[in-house]
Amino acid sequence: MQADKGPLQGKYMVEPKPREQLCDYRDCAVIVAHPDDETLWTGGTILMHPEAQWTVVTICRRSDEERAEKFERALEQLNATGVMGDLDDGPEQRPLDADEVEETILSLLSSDKFDLIVTHGLWGEYTRHLRHEETSRAVMSLFRHRKLSARRLWVFAYEDGGGRYLPRPVRDAEILLRLSDEVWQRKYDIITKVYGFGADSFEAKIAGRVEAFNTMKPRS
Repeated sequence: MQADKGPLQGKYMVEPKPREQLCDYRDCAVIVAHPDDETLWTGGTILMHPEAQWTVVTICRRSDEERAEKFERALEQLNATGVMGDLDDGPEQRPLDADEVEETILSLLSSDKFDLIVTHGLWGEYTRHLRHEETSRAVMSLFRHRKLSARRLWVFAYEDGGGRYLPRPVRDAEILLRLSDEVWQRKYDIITKVYGFGADSFEAKIAGRVEAFNTMKPRS
């Protein structure tokens, strides 16, 4: 999905096909809209790198006791720590105030410095969920204004053809990580057995074997 690259030019350097080693990053933050996004879009990456310290932040659903309990169980399976926010996530998806989203993210994180930050792409991963887009914009704004610092920012790189098919990795994504059968099964089990989504659910169908990212860093 080329759209994830264009608007970043001038603010970020988008690096050509980096051969980054995740083992170089020790302190990693995953900032997402909902509990389950961390597993759907980057769960295999987390599972493949237990040597890193993973912190997962979601901006929504803390007051959803059932989902909060499942999130805690998912974190145990991912060997990660995390915290949930409680911004509105009602079905009408009224836009959130940008400053409120940024302030929520900063309040949930225990630090403003990481080796790696991972978040949603600017246009989300499918057509369309406003909270994914708002989370991405907030993280990128905090990163751009150096309120959050990291050696690299990775954004999920998936697209669904405007809703014509299930989300899949962007063909020319800068990082494509293929999961082993064992890692993919662990990821799939978190989605189906911990979060409780059925085998025919949207979530189970998109818990892919390849995880895709574009990477960026602030201009010096």
